[in-house]
Amino acid sequence: MNWNGVFTRRQFDVPCQIEVVNTFESLRADLRLQDGVTVNPGDEVLVHGEPVVVPYGERGVFDRMATVTRASWIYRQWVRMTGDLEFMELCEFSFSERAVL
Repeated sequence: MNWNGVFTRRQFDVPCQIEVVNTFESLRADLRLQDGVTVNPGDEVLVHGEPVVVPYGERGVFDRMATVTRASWIYRQWVRMTGDLEFMELCEFSFSERAVL
């Protein structure tokens, strides 16, 4: 059995494009990795360069480099098993009898 990647992580650099929209209708930031790179559970992406600032009412597109750190196999399995539980921490439930206005 090949144990490479079970406990180890690997890093590589890839070009990316950042799109930031700062308007009344939308406030969002999208990151697109080039060369067909996909991000899997547990992976980390670090974008290099100066902080992105887009004035209100505008849209900006920036080309940068990013370092992708692939999660080890064992960490990826851990993230898959516990991811749903961590998502539930973001949810807020209320079981009161009165209506929320």
